[in-house]
Amino acid sequence: MTKTTSRLLATALSSAVLLGAFTLAEAGQASFVVDAQSGQVLEASNQDDLNYPASLTKMMTLYLAFEALHEGRLTWDQKLTMSENAESKEPFKLAVGAGRQVTLREAVESIVVLSANDSAVAIAEQLGGSEQAFAKAMTDKARQLGMTNTVFRNPSGLPDPEQVTSARDMATLGISLMRDFPEEFKLFSMRGFQFRGMKLRGHNNLMYRYDGVDGIKTGYTDASGYNVVTSALKDGRRVVGVVMGEKTASLRDDKMAGLLDSTLPSSSTATASTMPGKQPGATMTDAQPTK
Repeated sequence: MTKTTSRLLATALSSAVLLGAFTLAEAGQASFVVDAQSGQVLEASNQDDLNYPASLTKMMTLYLAFEALHEGRLTWDQKLTMSENAESKEPFKLAVGAGRQVTLREAVESIVVLSANDSAVAIAEQLGGSEQAFAKAMTDKARQLGMTNTVFRNPSGLPDPEQVTSARDMATLGISLMRDFPEEFKLFSMRGFQFRGMKLRGHNNLMYRYDGVDGIKTGYTDASGYNVVTSALKDGRRVVGVVMGEKTASLRDDKMAGLLDSTLPSSSTATASTMPGKQPGATMTDAQPTK
């Protein structure tokens, strides 16, 4: 076999792998709702199908940032430098300019409220040295948390055919965030923040329209459709819900509101229990979901 033939074969195989990824993951509709304390599956549809996470990816970026804070590898006031690579990430970003700095707190708040891609990359490069190295750490952490269908290739959720997840895995990540970092998890309820004199408002509209919703993350790309992971509390029951692959933001939000209507208590019957502490939680099983 000649070198030219070898290169052509390698290119063909590489293209086949990418094509396989595209056919395996698509903006298919999926949903999943779980009781955050008992682990009981309350609603499930296509929950293990592969889909693209889009900006839901940033939940794992923040998980690793919170972990680094607790381990002393980062501080809230630590300065992060925006590289040219970070500055190039469109469309949502702080846009302070390559070579300029933001604090970790500014980066985290901008990710929560604005889904800032440059901030996600700045955290990744600080902790991992590169997006690629950090993405490997993200995937490794996903496996540790029990996210069996998830592969990360970047910290922002910008399109990559090999970056895939499932509705069940995103619920697992949401529950892991609230269980392992209960104080930091409260940041996901932010509706806006001030950045250097500018007042910036978030676009997680469920927090404005549905009583009891306190986060956590939306996501969209052309390939993924409209995604959301939502935490909500009502009358002592806390649920984490996931909707993926909807055609519009409005349909996504309506779908989630309907899932919350069907899985949260309709009247005050339970005693208060706001958020699981850092303790081993119940594991989600494949038991038949309750309606």
